[in-house]
Amino acid sequence: MARFGRDFQIDKKGTIDLVTEVDVAVERMFRGLIGERFPGHHVLAEELGGARDVPEGACWVFDPIDGTTNFAHGLPIFCASLALEIDGVAEVAAVYDPNRRELFTAERGNGAFLNGRPLRVSAAARLVDALLVTGFPYDVHARVEEIVGLFGAFVGKARAVRRLGSAAIDLCYVAAGRMDGFWETDLQPWDIAGGGLIVAEAGGCVTNTDGHPFTSRGGHVLATNGHLHDLMLEVIMSFRAGRARSPSE
Repeated sequence: MARFGRDFQIDKKGTIDLVTEVDVAVERMFRGLIGERFPGHHVLAEELGGARDVPEGACWVFDPIDGTTNFAHGLPIFCASLALEIDGVAEVAAVYDPNRRELFTAERGNGAFLNGRPLRVSAAARLVDALLVTGFPYDVHARVEEIVGLFGAFVGKARAVRRLGSAAIDLCYVAAGRMDGFWETDLQPWDIAGGGLIVAEAGGCVTNTDGHPFTSRGGHVLATNGHLHDLMLEVIMSFRAGRARSPSE
């Protein structure tokens, strides 16, 4: 937080994908701590890479700043996300939002918490009553019709749809009942490993966007309060079926 809103070096990893010197510095610090305390553990993190294939044993999946574009532009919607996976399954997770001083945590089988208080997903059972959230992938420029089309399909059915720019925060907001459902495609393990466990432990449902079991390596995620899961899957499947039938595709 000491660097937020100040000048720092910003580099491009792709056309619109940014990385700041803060991302790299925090990741190096974290890798050093893990190496000292858990020398046999693997690390997978955004900026310096690691074990993309699911390794045997313990692997820390970490994003030093989830929402780097927001951070780089001075928009206070970003967080640090962490999960400890054992044989590819997240067992503990933590997501910290320094702007709101909110620490979301979860341990498999023991619930999810916000600053130590239990979390529970919302009770919304109709899309017309739902506040949804999504994100756009970094290749959105090449897939505008697809991405915006699905966004529009949900806008036409939900109370409202938001785009905050941090998948980890989106997932935690579903867990906290602030949002009722979240979908996004082409995500990385460090974007969703921690938040996925937090939603599940808060009583929500997490799958990929085909309805198949969630894994952090899957890339596509649908996370809901459970009541809306089949309804949101139906919207996604219907949209995809329509695109498949389109003569322009």
